Order: sequence, then C-alpha cells, then structure tokens
Amino acid sequence: MSEPGTEAGSSREQAADTATRVFVDHRDLLFSVVYNMLGSVADTEDVLQETWLSWAGRVGRSPTADIDHPRAYLVRIAVNHALAGQAGAARRRETYIGQWLPEPLVTGGTDTARSDAAVGPARAADDASDAADRALRTESVSMALLVVLETLTPLERAVFVLHEVFGYAHTEIAGILDRSPSAVRQLAHRAREHVLARRPRFQTRPRVQRQVTERFVAAALGGDVGTLMEILAPDVAMWSDGGGRVRSAPRPIHGREKVARMVAGFAARPREGLDIRYRSVNGDLSVVVYEGGAPYGVMVMDLTPDGDQVSGVYLVINPDKLSDVRRSEGD
Repeated sequence: MSEPGTEAGSSREQAADTATRVFVDHRDLLFSVVYNMLGSVADTEDVLQETWLSWAGRVGRSPTADIDHPRAYLVRIAVNHALAGQAGAARRRETYIGQWLPEPLVTGGTDTARSDAAVGPARAADDASDAADRALRTESVSMALLVVLETLTPLERAVFVLHEVFGYAHTEIAGILDRSPSAVRQLAHRAREHVLARRPRFQTRPRVQRQVTERFVAAALGGDVGTLMEILAPDVAMWSDGGGRVRSAPRPIHGREKVARMVAGFAARPREGLDIRYRSVNGDLSVVVYEGGAPYGVMVMDLTPDGDQVSGVYLVINPDKLSDVRRSEGD
C-alpha cells in the first residue's frame, strides 16, 4: 500500500509532465501568433516564458483535465501577455536609434511557402531559429506586411493576426480578448481596411521572386546603377535598421535613383570574406549576407503586383536582430 505522501508526489509529477507535454505541443502555434503580434523573436520568447509560467501555475492548482480546451486557453494567455508587453515595446522603440524593422525569421531553405492572408519548456523546443522554421511552416506574414501591422493599434493587430492569419472566428477572438463579438468585428473591419489600403493582397510567384532578387544582387555587386533603376519601381522605398550599432540611413529613402545609388554604394564597401546566400525570410526568398562566416545583414525585397519591379527594400543590419541567423547544413 502506497504512502499518501508518495501518491500525492506522484500525482504532482504526472500533472507537471502533462502540463509540459501540452505546452510543447502548442509552442509552435504560440510562437507564430505572438511573433506576428510583436515582430520580435526576443520579445516573443519572453512572452512564451511568461505563458509557460502562467500555464504551469494554473495546472498546479487544478489538473489539465479540468481545462476543456487547452489550446484555446494557451492562446488566450499568450495573446494577453503579448498585449501587456506591447506598451513597453512601444516605449523602447521611441528611443530606438534610426529606423525600426521587425526581426527577420530566416529559415535554412529557399522553398518555404507562406500563407499571407529562459528555462523550462518555454525554450524546450530547441532554439529560436528552429521555432522560426516551424512557425513558417504554419502561418506567418511577410516583412512588408509586418511593417504595415506596426501602424495598427495593439488590439487591431491582435484581431487581424488571429482572424486574417490564423482563421479564428470573431466569437472566438471575443473570448480571447474578453471583448464583445460586435467590438471585435469593428476592430477587424478597421484593421482590414487599414491594411488593404497600404498592402493590397497579391501572391508573388517564387520563380519571379528569385529572378528579380538575383538580378538585383548582381546589379548591386557590379555597381550597375542603370540596371538597378530598371529593376526598382519609380516610387520604391528603402528602410534600413542598424539600431545604432551599424551605420544606416536614419529615415526611409524614396525614389528609384536615390535607392539605386544607396544600394550600389552599400554593396561597394570593401568587405572581407563576403558570402551571399538566398534564404526564405518570413516566407519570401531574400538575401542573407555573411561576413567572415558571421551574419552581417538580411535584405528583403517586396515586388510590385505584376512582379516586374521592386517596390520596397528592407535591410536589417542590427547585429542584435541577426543572432539567430545561421547557415544551412551543407553550405
């Protein structure tokens, strides 16, 4: 006959094991939802750690069997932790040096498809790069769309991500955000109209994306300003994020001539051990530049709806945002 204390200890261990397994099973989903709300891998990992602590504390008070829908419960915790952290993130960006861009999710391969529509289990699913790979196999949005999402209010962005990207119904989102369904519908309408006015929906063909990207890189490395101007749309804009760590333009650059000369000048800077790789960044084929074996920068190009020209260039060279960029096996 087992001692009562032994049985209680075994029951607690089983509950902890179950809680861990449920969290890990849903971690990829939580990572993708929160990342699309925040645009930062580091902030996303912090939110997942807070989510795990909240989940473990809840399960410690009552068994997971008492929670009817663990997935919905975890998403609700994660989304609300993300919303709570957005005020602090906004304050940090107010003092950020230069332009702020979302932290790129760089995966090893070049064929990842995109659907555009601390301690403990919060880090148990390998590192952030692996989480990025898995997030992109579920749902994520492009760098260009993430930039547009930055102009939404936190609640509008949460509703847009949950409804447009992950397909949650308005009634489900109402439960997650503790809002009425009618309020959620209004938020969804405002967010959708705002995004569509700045980012019409279209899907770039992978082959076209690769052709334009490779041609762009060849022209930049060759200092061919004329070809760059052919590739760039007349109203092209370029954003660069050095975070005060690396010299970059303090404001967006507009117009094909200015952008062409900026890109050619950037590519002409002498560098040792320069290596250029094509990687999937937030689901789009993009350029990852390595210098001396270490990641130096990520360049993402947004194409016009017809795919013939580049309408936007996003350059992330802040080392703090490149710590999870790595080469693929076999490179």
